[in-house]
Amino acid sequence: MAADLVFYGFALLTVLAGCFVVFSRNVVHAGFALMFTLLGVAGLYAMLGADFLAVTQTVVYIGGILILVLFAVMMTRVPSQNAPRRGLDRMVPAGIFAVAIFALLYKVATGTSWPTATPGEALPTAKLIGVKLMTDAIFPFEFASLVLLVAMIGAAILIRERKVLPAEAPAEEAATEAPADEPEVTA
Repeated sequence: MAADLVFYGFALLTVLAGCFVVFSRNVVHAGFALMFTLLGVAGLYAMLGADFLAVTQTVVYIGGILILVLFAVMMTRVPSQNAPRRGLDRMVPAGIFAVAIFALLYKVATGTSWPTATPGEALPTAKLIGVKLMTDAIFPFEFASLVLLVAMIGAAILIRERKVLPAEAPAEEAATEAPADEPEVTA
């Protein structure tokens, strides 16, 4: 009974925070609500016995990506004017699309015969995933790390400020830098 209440608590946290993310007009508030949504999903993973996914969800998505997004949003300058309200020309097609996707997901979820798990203790998954990553899937794991390293180096190169050397300065700038109170000497 207590486990059911905890599960429904995590599910309610996930759904309510997700709705706040969708309907919030403030990007920072939506980012913080997304944090609670991801925490709820991590709790659901932990309740289902997927300890590795729960920790990964917390460390990678909340600890890394979401914090980076929040810093980027808070560090950018947003114009003080409020964005114009969107009209029905965007809301109606989006609503129809959302209802159609929900109907499709509902049809699939109710029409599938899901296997039932035997009640019992959930086995830890972190050791099994670690052994698989370091034995059978070592090449894709290392290749993915190299791709991420190259992407990080490329991003660092792209955002680096280019310094202009004095010899490369245009002639117009060099002419304006000469002191005006010294007379020109002609020979």
